[in-house]
Amino acid sequence: MSSFIHFNGAFFPSRTPLLTADSRGFRYGDGLFETMRIKEGRILLPDLHYQRLLNGSVLLGLEPLTLEQFTGAVLELCQRNGHSVSARVRLTVFRGEMGQDDAAMSYVIQSWPLEEMAEKPGGLVLGTFPKGRKSCDGLSHLKSNNYLLYSMAAMYARNHGWDDCLVLNSRERIADSSIANLFYVIGDTIYTPPLSEGGVGGVMREWLLRVLPAERLRVLEKPVAPEDLLLVDEVFLSNAIRGVRRVGHFSGTGYGNRVFQMVKMIVDGLC
Repeated sequence: MSSFIHFNGAFFPSRTPLLTADSRGFRYGDGLFETMRIKEGRILLPDLHYQRLLNGSVLLGLEPLTLEQFTGAVLELCQRNGHSVSARVRLTVFRGEMGQDDAAMSYVIQSWPLEEMAEKPGGLVLGTFPKGRKSCDGLSHLKSNNYLLYSMAAMYARNHGWDDCLVLNSRERIADSSIANLFYVIGDTIYTPPLSEGGVGGVMREWLLRVLPAERLRVLEKPVAPEDLLLVDEVFLSNAIRGVRRVGHFSGTGYGNRVFQMVKMIVDGLC
């Protein structure tokens, strides 16, 4: 457990009680969060993380943090906690107390040491979450504190012995997974569902869409249903903490990793 947390511009011992029962973030999940990777004293993809947080804050009508507040607080917390070499950081932004101005914002930052993660031999095993659907609207791309659907999907995966669980949207197509964005490969072309399908606007997803074409890899956004994945050549997941991870099996279908290995080499250069 980390020694300190950062709350509204100040540092406190990590177990200090700071929220009240009147917190709108606590009551309603009214806010956003960012999960970032720290490597050798720097935030990986800081501009993309900050831009997502800024855009989400503006959309929700919350007073946004400045870039200087964002990066300074994260890096100082990691330094205080001895996590600057390799860490996972969560920054949570939420609306203030009941009765305060709607734009009033509070934020808390936490950090944890992060060990190197070995690739699972044979790749991940995925299933599909059957008990809920993600909406496709103007808020569905946000990394919202109201994370019930994804939390339930993650528990469902654990209970079934899977590594992760695909989350479907109201059109019965794939939005994303419980903790990552989905990519799939047909031939030499990489595809990912567009954000209009309800998935969270992942930072690693955005980076891959920008970088892979410059590496002469073709990437397109295209909706996909679970049954379509049974006919593709490769599947992999992306998020900001774990980079990219190969999927080995879904619904009895196995996948290769030829294109994935090229993508992984590019991502490893970042991390």
